[in-house]
Amino acid sequence: MLKQQIQNSVNEAMKAGNQVLVGTLRMLLASVTTKEKEARYKISKEHPDFVEDKLAKESELTDEQILEVVSVEIKKRKDAIVLYQQGNRPELAKKEQEEIDILIKYLPEQLSPEALRELVVESIKKTGATEMKEMGKIMADLAPKVKGRADGGEVSKIVKELLAK
Repeated sequence: MLKQQIQNSVNEAMKAGNQVLVGTLRMLLASVTTKEKEARYKISKEHPDFVEDKLAKESELTDEQILEVVSVEIKKRKDAIVLYQQGNRPELAKKEQEEIDILIKYLPEQLSPEALRELVVESIKKTGATEMKEMGKIMADLAPKVKGRADGGEVSKIVKELLAK
């Protein structure tokens, strides 16, 4: 399970004394735990008869859900990098980039720009979309194919570029 893999990486990083890695992975585990607590709360409201053990088991995140948390954390850091660059704080932008480099290792292999473009072209043909207002159809078709393997902003940019032609 991915959560256990991350925990093991934290332990190894602590032994190695890599503070950046430890901090980044602990933050990731904290985000995962927060999502699990949110799920536990929701489940406890729907099923007040569940015992604590069953609640904990039911609220555990799947690997796919953990990958979503990783993607959200990467996006937060990308947004922060833009803000730090605008604020002329390159040292903080560099720190955020280091954290992104750590987090990316927990995502599946990312699609190359060429492979992504091919998938977009395929989806445009499949959906028959010709106008920008049909972008939602394409994105809905692409979502399961690129989930966790490509940045949504990049996918959107390519779709817009191809529809504008």
